[in-house]
Amino acid sequence: MAMTDFARRTTLAALAAAVSLAALATSAVAAGYPDKPVKIIVAYPAGGDTDVLARWIGEKLSARWGQPVVVENRSGAAGSIGSAYVARSAADGYTLLLAPNTLAIVPHVLKPGTGADYDARTDFTPIAEIGTQSLFLASSQQSGVKSVKDVVAGVKAGTLQSYASPGSGSPMHILAELFDKAAGTRINQIPYRGSAPAIVDLVGGQVPLMYTTLGPITSYVANGKLHLLAVADPQRSPFAPEVPTFAELGYKNVEVGAWQALLGPRGLPAEVVQKLNAAVNEIIRMPDIVSRAAVMGLTPTGGTPDALARRIAAEDTRYARIIKEFGIQAN
Repeated sequence: MAMTDFARRTTLAALAAAVSLAALATSAVAAGYPDKPVKIIVAYPAGGDTDVLARWIGEKLSARWGQPVVVENRSGAAGSIGSAYVARSAADGYTLLLAPNTLAIVPHVLKPGTGADYDARTDFTPIAEIGTQSLFLASSQQSGVKSVKDVVAGVKAGTLQSYASPGSGSPMHILAELFDKAAGTRINQIPYRGSAPAIVDLVGGQVPLMYTTLGPITSYVANGKLHLLAVADPQRSPFAPEVPTFAELGYKNVEVGAWQALLGPRGLPAEVVQKLNAAVNEIIRMPDIVSRAAVMGLTPTGGTPDALARRIAAEDTRYARIIKEFGIQAN
């Protein structure tokens, strides 16, 4: 019996020692992190909000750490190619993903095996929400459209037949479907590979309308080349307070927002997550970032990894329902 007790105590001591060593090793990794370049993957082409924001965050992280932080664009398949790449990457903190809420939408609009080989809830480690953005309906100067009333009249008369979006399954695509339902209209989506090329065609008059965030079109609104018609928030945007909400104009349940967040692969060490979370929460409150974010129409939010996980889960549920209702599929 004494030998049995001794063996049990020895085993427990060995297990405790192993756990302690593992904890020390993890802490040591976090303390030394990063000791080589870090990649931030953006699943969209250069020039859009997510890409610009990733470069701002990367610049600040690099200055903070004394290590290069490289933004790498891996676009395609409605943003799923870059996201899936991060989901399959090593969980060491050296490959991160800066993504909008399209992350939680795309798996529901792509057929299995066509790109979105990830689960937004389980295949990533949430690190921190960076900020939220309002979505607007904008018209080109050439279209002659100055109000949502003009849009509805034009669609019903057949003179407005299409709108641009940054891609099928994007929050902007979902917003368009909700507006069509509320207004009793049907307008064709022209999906682009990201916001930047869509805005080029909008400003050039090749397409009359676009659902978009404010940042990429601010200068065009200022010089009169584009007009803001409505915002898809419960309240007016502080960045464009003169623009009415869809609800004010009589279109109920036309509310879709955008957010941007930093994530890593599933299984990222807790200490690394905490270090990244603390850095992001500090960076997004720096005066120069706040002022740049305002131009983008982005409200810095920050918060905990758990809060981001809850947001992803809630949106995953909401958009799965909406996508099923409207039969939305990526082209």
